[in-house]
Amino acid sequence: MKVAVVGAGSWGTTVAGLVCANAPTVLWARRAELADEIASTRENARYLPGVRLPDSLAVTSSLADACADADVVVLGVPSHGMRAVLEAAAPHIRPDAAVVSLAKGVEQGTLARMSEVAAEVLAGHDPARLGVLTGPNLAKEVAAGQPAASVVAAGDPEVAERLQRLFHTPSFRVYTNPDVVGCEIAGALKNVLAIGAGIADGLGYGDNTKAALMTRGLAELARLGVALGGDPLTFAGLAGMGDLIATCSSPQSRNRHVGVQLGRGRSLDEVLAEMAMVAEGVKSTAAVLELAARHGVEMPLAAFVGRVLYEGARPADLVPELMGRKAKPELHGIR
Repeated sequence: MKVAVVGAGSWGTTVAGLVCANAPTVLWARRAELADEIASTRENARYLPGVRLPDSLAVTSSLADACADADVVVLGVPSHGMRAVLEAAAPHIRPDAAVVSLAKGVEQGTLARMSEVAAEVLAGHDPARLGVLTGPNLAKEVAAGQPAASVVAAGDPEVAERLQRLFHTPSFRVYTNPDVVGCEIAGALKNVLAIGAGIADGLGYGDNTKAALMTRGLAELARLGVALGGDPLTFAGLAGMGDLIATCSSPQSRNRHVGVQLGRGRSLDEVLAEMAMVAEGVKSTAAVLELAARHGVEMPLAAFVGRVLYEGARPADLVPELMGRKAKPELHGIR
């Protein structure tokens, strides 16, 4: 089995380092200078500093070289760049290859999930061979070999099991799930909620606030996911609750970092200007809110984040409005 990992950000590089222990792997970097640097130093100093990459990992800046003859193509590019990279890679991706997205976002404008983008670009490709790897996976911890778990979802159970064996390592435990829709929506929405959790931290609120935000955020996540066809159980698992906990709590979370800075009164432009990596939730929030409106799903926490991001609202001014909403039964689960 040959593997191409398309995208040399922190998570793409980490996954390439994991997979090359199980199969011949090529990592594609957009910039030739970055590819050359990784190949010569065995380190991605820009996105994953301090982590030595296996000598067996090949690196290239040629999409054709990376994807040619690959049995599995892993897409480690941000959601807003997924379509363009896929269009460039499409002529070189075999029709029987499994294609796996690592991105946690929704495409702006089309509101498409990443597997839907792949199905559209890779015309004629079997949709059951398109999937997603997702879960509470902070790149630095996984790359350091700390115990972690993830879930791989694909429509074809045999493809999912094959990918499970590919990604599974002694320190990275992988489960299968047939619910591609639920796994992708959970990954996109948890980034929105992580910005909200960061805002709460930036405002100086404590653990009670964060616990309430995460719990009610999980209810929002599940409501939208089920409305789009996801399985309710998915949102209680690694793709939902697990990823939400990690992203809302960790200082390593880029989305939480954005929220913290906004909560402290900084402008979004100022925060993004100093970040080297993408915080998916900044772009995905608009698409998530549009999906919610289209399906009649109430999402007050996501709407709160949207007003701060796109309308320049002061977070502290919106908190009384959130807390003053009409009281109602908790209604366990997704209702």
